[in-house]
Amino acid sequence: MPGFPSPFGSDDSGLFDSYDEFVPEDVPTPGRFLTGHDVLTGRDHVAFHRLTRELFEERKVYDMTFNYNLARLNLDTRHTNAGYRYAEERPDADDAVGDDGADRVLRAAFTPTTPFCPQTHTLTFGSFRAWNGLSERHEYDLVRVRAAPMHHQSEAINDQLAELETTYLETGDLTAGPEASAGVGSTPMERTGEREEPSRGSPDAPF
Repeated sequence: MPGFPSPFGSDDSGLFDSYDEFVPEDVPTPGRFLTGHDVLTGRDHVAFHRLTRELFEERKVYDMTFNYNLARLNLDTRHTNAGYRYAEERPDADDAVGDDGADRVLRAAFTPTTPFCPQTHTLTFGSFRAWNGLSERHEYDLVRVRAAPMHHQSEAINDQLAELETTYLETGDLTAGPEASAGVGSTPMERTGEREEPSRGSPDAPF
């Protein structure tokens, strides 16, 4: 009799790495958001990513395309440069934010599977709220989240993430951040459709 699928998925299919191993070639290359900071590798990456799986499960941060916990994307060998990479923020780095009241900060950079992934806004916001809403489960005062620049809307999404971050640090409210503005999260084809005006022709026209 077939069993019920695990919410974390089964890693015995050969398509997924284990949560207990760090496979550099199957995770995203750290990008500019992590440059100059202490990138987590090996057991440090594994430990935080295993915790991430638990927090994402609790807060239901799921990739709806693949129907699994977003943390599992890092392990999916079909998408070897997608998922999260982490770095502990160095206060002496050129882009460090030193006056926001957060002493111990982790940076998390999300790389989607495609440059036009319509879930990137939702997934990064959900990740931010999971990590910071359950901050008693880890050692960081703040987890900063940004989308990788390969995404076509990364600048707009990251501006909104920075705004959410500021609001959270000032008020402790994770729900008061900006919602997606028009077009953010949609694909170019969808935005083209949104801009199209109704046809002025007769409804009885043959074309």
